[in-house]
Amino acid sequence: MDSMKLSKDKLNSFVAILAEQKQLYMPQAEGETLKYSPVNAKVQPDLVFSNTAVPAKSVVFPQVETLFRYEVEKTDIKMPAGEEERVLLGVRPCDARAMSIVDNLFSWDVDDPYYLGKREKTIVVGLACQKPGVNCFCSSVGGGPASTEGLDVLLTDLGESFLVKPLTEKGEKLCQAAGEIFEEASSDDLNSAEKLHQEAAALISRSIETGGIPEKLPGLWESGIWKEVSNACLGCGICTFLCPTCHCFDIQDEIEGFEGRRCRMWDSCMFGEYTLHTSGHNPRPTRRERTRNRINHKYNYFVQKFDVIACVGCGRCISSCPVNIDIIEILQQVKEAQ
Repeated sequence: MDSMKLSKDKLNSFVAILAEQKQLYMPQAEGETLKYSPVNAKVQPDLVFSNTAVPAKSVVFPQVETLFRYEVEKTDIKMPAGEEERVLLGVRPCDARAMSIVDNLFSWDVDDPYYLGKREKTIVVGLACQKPGVNCFCSSVGGGPASTEGLDVLLTDLGESFLVKPLTEKGEKLCQAAGEIFEEASSDDLNSAEKLHQEAAALISRSIETGGIPEKLPGLWESGIWKEVSNACLGCGICTFLCPTCHCFDIQDEIEGFEGRRCRMWDSCMFGEYTLHTSGHNPRPTRRERTRNRINHKYNYFVQKFDVIACVGCGRCISSCPVNIDIIEILQQVKEAQ
């Protein structure tokens, strides 16, 4: 299916069509936090934002998720209802690429039916970046402001309209369902979009050459780098909770009266309890070991297992860290270490 054009005065109609047909998620403010939340046909779409604080992965990998419910002294369990088809609208390319990276983990040795069930029912409509954030470095880790990895449709803001580019069969079907509100895109529209993509890439001001880092990290296991960079760390875990590729979770049973549920919720390798054994032993007793694990996981372990760096350069961990710990600076120290 060829690229099309969506006039901005028809954006509300496009959103209404999507909301009528499927469960629609868009960036919406909850207090001071911008995150993906369900919308209805009456919501006024706002696609003018740098990126959400909470990544799009939260829709397919919720912060808290019920796995099943049960009653005490009964053997039957109640599974969650089947997944509805959903659309994520306005996903930045780094967040879409992050979901494709996380797919590796949840379809690795054992398929995760909860995650994969949501992913199969999800259509991702991306929005190309035009003003990268001050800490964005997506182009250093294989992405870009108009990367299409993990997307079903890519939108590019042309000013008075959006260029709409279907990328997958799911994306084509979505666009066909709303085809009456689209116009044919001209060669000028395509050229304008490509120019905007190049201009956005040129605006990325931070970078790191990642070549050699995965190979070098094992030899720096006892390096003083980890003590140095972790001295300021508060152990708050925000770098992992807001990371679009972090996927650690805990599983707990919650019981009230005779009813209970088993649920999983996000966890963080930056928390001391994460690796605390029942015996009291903790193989990562201080923030030094936990910081070392965080960097090794993204730039070493994940690379060894899946041949891709588990970082998309969104910059959230840098921008949100309360003590200004900067992953680019850490990686530069790794490169320079002897």
